[in-house]
Amino acid sequence: MSYEMNDLLELMVDQDASDLHIQVKQSPTLRINGTMTAVEGPKLTAQDAEDLMKAITSSSSQEQLKTSGGADFGFAYMDRARFRVSVFRAKGVYGMVLRQIPNEMFTLTKIGLPDKIKELITRPRGLILVAGPTGSGKSTTLAAMVNWINENRDGHIITIEDPIEYYHEHKNCLVTQREVGNDVASFASAIRGALRQDPDVILVGEMRDLETIEAAVGAAETGHLVFATLHTTGAARTVDRIVDAFPSDMKDQMRTQLASSIIAVISQVLCKKNGGGRVASFEIMVTTTSIAQLIRENKTYRIASDIQTGAVHGMISLDAHLLSLYNRDMISADEALSKSQTPLTMREKLLENGAKFST
Repeated sequence: MSYEMNDLLELMVDQDASDLHIQVKQSPTLRINGTMTAVEGPKLTAQDAEDLMKAITSSSSQEQLKTSGGADFGFAYMDRARFRVSVFRAKGVYGMVLRQIPNEMFTLTKIGLPDKIKELITRPRGLILVAGPTGSGKSTTLAAMVNWINENRDGHIITIEDPIEYYHEHKNCLVTQREVGNDVASFASAIRGALRQDPDVILVGEMRDLETIEAAVGAAETGHLVFATLHTTGAARTVDRIVDAFPSDMKDQMRTQLASSIIAVISQVLCKKNGGGRVASFEIMVTTTSIAQLIRENKTYRIASDIQTGAVHGMISLDAHLLSLYNRDMISADEALSKSQTPLTMREKLLENGAKFST
C-alpha cells in the first residue's frame, strides 16, 4: 500500500488536524487537538516520503531543498484548506510537516481577546507584538486583528510573510500581501519598501534578525501601526529578546525607542480544551507611563507586577487567564499548571479553587 497526498490532505481536513508529519520509518502522523495520532497503515519508506514531497513541492522549492536542506512554502488544496509546509532533509532522507491554516477567519471575540484590543489596534502608530512558541496561534491572532482593521477602518494594509498564510480580500482597506523569497528578498527590505507604498498598517510575519527589528521599530516610530511576532513567552522576555539582538553600544537607544513605540505585547499559548479542541490563553501588556519607564531603565523584570495590577488598562497575566479558563471549565487543572509561568503559585491557587490533579 502506498499513500496518496490528496487522501492525507482530505483526512487532515476531515479530522480537523492542525499538522501532518511525514517521516521515514513511521506512518503519516496527524496532530489532533494537540495529540499525535498515527494514520493506520504501513510505515513510510524513503521513496514514499520523496513521492509525497514531490506531489506538493514546486520545482523551485525542490531546488532550494537540495541546495540548503530545507524549504518553506504555502499552498491551497482546492477550496478546502490552505497549508504552510516545511520540507527538509534529515539523516539523508526527506521529511515534511504540513500545518493546516483554517479557511475561516476568526473574530477577535472567538479567539478570546478582550474588547480592549479593538481600542489598541485603532491607534494610528506604534508597535503591537504577538509572542508565543511555535504553534501557539500567533498567525491566527494577527489575521483576526488585520481582518478587524480591514472591516472597520480604511487605509492600506501591507503584510510581509514567509510564507503567506491567511489570504485577505480588499474590504474597507486595500491589502497588499508580499511573500519573502517570492515577492521580495527579505523582511527588512520589504519593510523599507513598504514605507514608500503609502501604508497605514504593516504586518511583519517574524522579527528574526537585527535588521528586521530595526526596520520594524523605525516604521512604528515614523507614524505607522506595525504588527510583528516573536517566538518568546511573556512581555518582559519579548522586550529583552529585542534589546538583546543589538550590540551593547546600541541597547540603550533601542530601549528608548521601544519605550516610546510599543503599544502592547500579547503573549499566548494554546491549551487543550476540555471535551476536545484547543483554546488560547493570553498575557496582555499595555504600555503605560510606568511600563515605558521600566523598559527605558532596563527593569523589565518588574513588568509582571505592573501587568498584575493593570486590569483597568486591559492587562492580564497569563496565569490569571489560565485560572479564568479553568474556573469556566474550559481547561483542566493539569493543563493550567503545565502552561503556567509560576507553577508553584498556580498550583496553590488551583487548589484553593477546589482543583484535583491527575498526578
